[in-house]
Amino acid sequence: MASTIAAVFGILGALIGSFLNVVIYRIPAGRSIVSPSSSCTSCGAHIRPFDNIPVLSWFVLRGECRDCRAPISPRYPMVELGTAVFFAVVALWAFSPADFGWAAVTTETNTLATQLIVLVAFLYLAAISVALAMIDLDTHTLPNRILLPAYPVAAVLLAAAALVASEPERLLTAVIGGAALFGLYLALALISPGGMGLGDVKLAGVLGLYLGYLGWAPLLVGAFGAFLLGGVFGLVLLATHKAKRRSSIPFGPWMLLGAWLGTFFGDQVALGYLTLYNLA
Repeated sequence: MASTIAAVFGILGALIGSFLNVVIYRIPAGRSIVSPSSSCTSCGAHIRPFDNIPVLSWFVLRGECRDCRAPISPRYPMVELGTAVFFAVVALWAFSPADFGWAAVTTETNTLATQLIVLVAFLYLAAISVALAMIDLDTHTLPNRILLPAYPVAAVLLAAAALVASEPERLLTAVIGGAALFGLYLALALISPGGMGLGDVKLAGVLGLYLGYLGWAPLLVGAFGAFLLGGVFGLVLLATHKAKRRSSIPFGPWMLLGAWLGTFFGDQVALGYLTLYNLA
């Protein structure tokens, strides 16, 4: 069963990843993600449907445009493959978390309907996570065109999941989580304008909603994980002289990575910490 779930959602993820490549390229440029159809960035030739198969087409074309032979960045199939794996993992987590020792997203009172709604909510988060991380690495920005719609989408899906599962308390923790992370990052942005941008603040609110829905442990682990991972990465860059103390390092990817750490392993990490200090 697990292999079937992974395969189905892996294929879906590859298809979504192909679209995310368009999002990553066009949104920072202020272009429509709907039209015109995909084309070669070198010669402008429209990409044929049979040349637009995720991952496979890049290898068939040997990483070159069919018309002008200009090289096609290997990042395109990497995004597609990465999104495929991401979607497969999220689906496995949503349907059978106990089999993998992950933080449980469901309880004994939940139904398949709840799992499906939660799955859709977190697949949406996975998709925008890929897009936001890549855009932030490229441009050091987190676009409003992705962040602002994420608030109503997350609110509707998470509220639906909580109500279907008869767990309204999840709505309260989601709202508290969103407000707490938004407020924390806003305070940091006001204290150190150069160190934290408003895009990070808006992303924090979205991640807080999702982590708060899962519970206090995922929220705390996800929030702390971002600073821990980002701080370690920054220290490594300084130690290897690949960055200076005032170098600008995008923090969005670390916020997202920390949030997914909290999503998958928040309960276990929190329990391990408490056990280490004989508090559990």
